[in-house]
Amino acid sequence: MNSVRWGIVGAGTIANTFASDISHVPRAELAAVAARDGDAAARFAGKYNIGRAYQGYDDLFGDPGIDAVYVATPHTLHRKNSSDALQAGKAVLCEKPITTSAGECQALLDVAEETGSYLMEAMWTWFLPAMQTAKQWHEAGRIGELRHIKAELGYPKTFDPQSRLFDPELAGGALLDMGVYPIAIARYFTERSPESMNVVARFAQNGVDDDVTMQFDYGDCVASLATSFRCKLPNTAYIIGTRGYIEIPQCWRATDCRLFELDECVDVFNDGRPGSGFEFQIAAVSEDILAGRSESRIVSHTDSLAFQRDMDRVRDCFRH
Repeated sequence: MNSVRWGIVGAGTIANTFASDISHVPRAELAAVAARDGDAAARFAGKYNIGRAYQGYDDLFGDPGIDAVYVATPHTLHRKNSSDALQAGKAVLCEKPITTSAGECQALLDVAEETGSYLMEAMWTWFLPAMQTAKQWHEAGRIGELRHIKAELGYPKTFDPQSRLFDPELAGGALLDMGVYPIAIARYFTERSPESMNVVARFAQNGVDDDVTMQFDYGDCVASLATSFRCKLPNTAYIIGTRGYIEIPQCWRATDCRLFELDECVDVFNDGRPGSGFEFQIAAVSEDILAGRSESRIVSHTDSLAFQRDMDRVRDCFRH
C-alpha cells in the first residue's frame, strides 16, 4: 500500500476542513464519504470530487476500497461510529472529543485493542509545527523551569436549544466542544494530569455549560484555562518559565509562536502552511497506518483517556 484511502463519516463543517486539507498530503487520498442524508453525502462528494457517496455509515465501513475513516459526526456518535469502523477492520481517526466520558473512552480503547485496528483522537493541535516548535523550545530549557500555562478558546454563540452546541442530548457545552483544547495544551507541556483543580462555570438557560474557567495545580506549576460560548477570548496560549515565555496566538490552530526573554522577543517561528493545519495530522496518521502501527506516537490512547478524565473532574466541580 503506497497511500491510505480515506472515507469521511459525516458531511458537516469539520468534514469540509478535512476534505480540503487532505489535498496537501501526498500519501493520502479521499475515496468516499457517508452521511445520514444521502443527498448531503452526494453534494459533499461532488464538491470534493470524491468517487463514492453513501447514505448511512455501514456501507462505508464495509467498503473494501477504504483503509481508514475520519469520524466527523456529533460527539455522542463518536463511540459507536468509531467502534463500528474498528470492528470492520478500518483504521480510525475520530474527531475530538473522542467520546463524552472516561468510561466511554476506555470502552472504545478496549475495542481498538481487541481488533488490533488503529485508533487516534483528532487532537490536531498537537501536530501543528508551531506547537511542536514551542515544545522544543521548552524542552531545550529556553524558558527555564515551567511555572505557568495560560490557554483559552472562546467565541460567542447565540443560544439555540436546537443547536448541537447547546443540545444536552448531543453532549453540547463549551467544555467538550472547545474546552478540550486548552486542557490538551496544558497536558502537552506538562505531560501529566493536575494534582488538584478549581473551576468556575456558568450555564445556559437549559443547563448546558457555556462558560468555564479552570485552574489546574500541578505542584510545580499551574495552568489557567478557559473556554466560553459567552464571549470572544484572546485565544492565545502562554507557556511561562523562570527565564522567559512562549506566546502562541490562536493556539488551537496556531501558525506561529514567539519566544521571549523578559520583554525581548528572541525567536520567532511561522509554519507557512498551505492548508488549514489538518494536513499535518492527516499526514502523520497516514504514515502510522502505512507503517502498520495501531496507535499514534503523538496522541496516544493514554493521552485521550487523560483528556476525558480531566474533563470528568471538571464536570464534577460543576456540582459543588
